[in-house]
Amino acid sequence: MRMTSSTIRTRWSPKRDTATLQHRRAAKAAAAVAAGALALSLSACGSSDDGSGGSTGDTDDTANNVTLPKLDGTSLEVAAVWSGTEQANFKKVLQEFEKRTGAKVTFVPAQDPIINFIGSKVAGGQPPDIAMLPQPGAIKQAVDKGWAKPLGSEAVKELGENYSQGWQDIGKVNGKPYGVYYKAANKSLIWYNNQVFENAGASEPETWPDLLNTAQTVSDSGVTPFSVGGAEGWTLTDWFENVYLSQAGPEKYDQLAKHEIKWTDPSVKDALTTLAQVWGKPNWIAGGANGALQTDFPASVTQVFTGGDQPKAAMVAAGDFAQVNIPSSMKIGTDAKVFPFPAVGDTGPVVSGGDAAVILQDSKGSQALATWLASPDAASIQAKLGGYLSPNKNVPNSDYPNAVQQKIAKALIGSGDDFRFDMSDQAPQAFGGTPGKGEWKILQDFLKNPKDIAGTQAKLETEAAAAYGN
Repeated sequence: MRMTSSTIRTRWSPKRDTATLQHRRAAKAAAAVAAGALALSLSACGSSDDGSGGSTGDTDDTANNVTLPKLDGTSLEVAAVWSGTEQANFKKVLQEFEKRTGAKVTFVPAQDPIINFIGSKVAGGQPPDIAMLPQPGAIKQAVDKGWAKPLGSEAVKELGENYSQGWQDIGKVNGKPYGVYYKAANKSLIWYNNQVFENAGASEPETWPDLLNTAQTVSDSGVTPFSVGGAEGWTLTDWFENVYLSQAGPEKYDQLAKHEIKWTDPSVKDALTTLAQVWGKPNWIAGGANGALQTDFPASVTQVFTGGDQPKAAMVAAGDFAQVNIPSSMKIGTDAKVFPFPAVGDTGPVVSGGDAAVILQDSKGSQALATWLASPDAASIQAKLGGYLSPNKNVPNSDYPNAVQQKIAKALIGSGDDFRFDMSDQAPQAFGGTPGKGEWKILQDFLKNPKDIAGTQAKLETEAAAAYGN
């Protein structure tokens, strides 16, 4: 997941390999997932109007918990794929860094896949000082190519004070810390238009069969159940990963993420068969498959919350970051509500994503900026603006602007190391993170023809084997 590209996304390279790290967590995973689902009982939550839900994002009252050097005369560039509101909000974080240090920071808009964008900049001799990389494997690729520089002692100190070990580990390559996970995502959510649900007499589902029943109830009321941003393949991988994690379980999820089992495995067939129960009903998807494949992620969210009593769709599977695309006229927790992605198996899924700051040009300024992004001060600024989730455990929960987002953040921090990172973000870039190729393209094709389960599995395995080299 991409976060907005992500949701919050290629190889997994922490201090220990994925199997070792995640199998250690497996014993606690079910409890963590259940706890996360419990914490995400959000239907009764509304916006916090009593002052406990955060401020307007002014930096004048920002806490000062991190020591930064004076950098007058220093110019820095930060590259990221973020656009729109997300980019504007991040620029406010950079502006506070400028205010504290005297440095000048320029935001450089990047294209997906960002690792290719960086490669072109490196080849031209002008890499940005820092890049926000949305896949763990992109960090490894940048290290392997000699582009990325290790984090200095001050940034590492901030990480140790503010992040759980799991979030520290996924920013490491061969045991060295390279990435500061500035932004996270809870990608196991479904947002819905409450008025549509009320008109239809629909209720929030807890299981996959419940979701199918809810979708039929909404459809019978005259509103298309689902909006799907299929123009961006990562949204489809999110659907698959939530179904697969819940249905196949965390051990299989870890194995498939590392290509230790093949995509022709029966567990993949089961997940695709389950997905086809939604994707195989054109009248359940806004615009049908062709319409979905022309709908980008922001539009997939917006069209659920515009159109009065007759929006283009009633609900959209999207991470917490979808909030920036919900019109301000729709009150979060009242008009726009959210429920956890329903359990397909014994427990509901909890899939996370994230964007990490990685230094490409080592300097006093770039190290200071990485240290700043690892601090609660930086994250608190963007938290107050909404549509953002931080894995930094020292960001005050009250900084999030509404009760819904506060509960989402609390669930993420409360899970500690017990989370599963977005599977496609753990894959090699060619398979799990390139528009028009690999898993993204194959799942787009599957959305068009969800009857071709065996053919889809074969294509996925062929592409995965080539990308992983095994």
